[in-house]
Amino acid sequence: MTSRRQLFLSLIFLSLGGLVLPAWAQPQPPIKILVGAPAGGTTDTMARTLAMVLGTQLGRTVVVENKPGAGGNLAADAVAKAAPDGNTLLMSFTSHAINASLYPSLPFDPVKDFTPLTMVSTSPSILVAHPRLPANNVKELMALAKTKPGQLNFAIGALGSSLHMAGDAFKMQAGVFIVNIPYRGTAPAVQDVLAGQVDLMFAAVGNVQSHIKAGKLKALGVTSAKRLAAFPDVPAIGESLPGYESSAWFGLFAPGRMNPEVAKKLADAARAAVQSPEVKRRIENEGATPVGNSPEEFSRFVDSEIVRWRKVVQYAGAKPE
Repeated sequence: MTSRRQLFLSLIFLSLGGLVLPAWAQPQPPIKILVGAPAGGTTDTMARTLAMVLGTQLGRTVVVENKPGAGGNLAADAVAKAAPDGNTLLMSFTSHAINASLYPSLPFDPVKDFTPLTMVSTSPSILVAHPRLPANNVKELMALAKTKPGQLNFAIGALGSSLHMAGDAFKMQAGVFIVNIPYRGTAPAVQDVLAGQVDLMFAAVGNVQSHIKAGKLKALGVTSAKRLAAFPDVPAIGESLPGYESSAWFGLFAPGRMNPEVAKKLADAARAAVQSPEVKRRIENEGATPVGNSPEEFSRFVDSEIVRWRKVVQYAGAKPE
């Protein structure tokens, strides 16, 4: 009886051993999305918002791991060196393109070592000033700055950030000299503009919206190509400075050299997640705009951003912190 039972079990194991399951059907570890910024920030929020629905799309567990430091380079380096099996992804932001010229050397290639999957969202900023500044719009600010070169100043929440570069791009295109005052974080920068210690600041809408509505800051212009629905009376800076536009962006990358089928499965799932009502609503609540474009479109965009920000970095002579 025992020998028959053993024979029966052996036949079952042999037959099962002959089955070859698809790679995606095999038991898988959680997918990790690395974030090169601290928990609680906009990049972290975007990653966690996406992770919830992305996991459902893929039938996998998706977790977010924060790895802040060096303007997002620590997380980017970890993903660049990760196995291209789809288990390690990167939620990156505008600094991915800025860092290509801001840092003298990087331990990875920002293009070749990554597979762009989709842009998750874009987020314009807003140029605010202390109420006592004698300029009520961008046109008046440019005129004032030209009569007082070096006497006005910008609060910079982080050197090399998209908001820092938005200010330098403004100065470059307007041909004005406004002094940068760097801070270690957005919160102290906002506080000093509120206190009148600093004149101006480019800020994320969510960080200053309540202060604008309370009359503690005045909004001079938005960095998007068009006016924002939340501030219909605040002109786009481009209305007074043709060609000016600057928005932070957040995008999902995988390691380079990835199998095209795996990359397509990830990209399709990420785009579906971004376009889902739940994720769109959460992104819009952050004052951002959902995108969910194709890998090809996102790749071309990143290439153009690297070229664009190189010109601004060279103009400003910016250095990493």
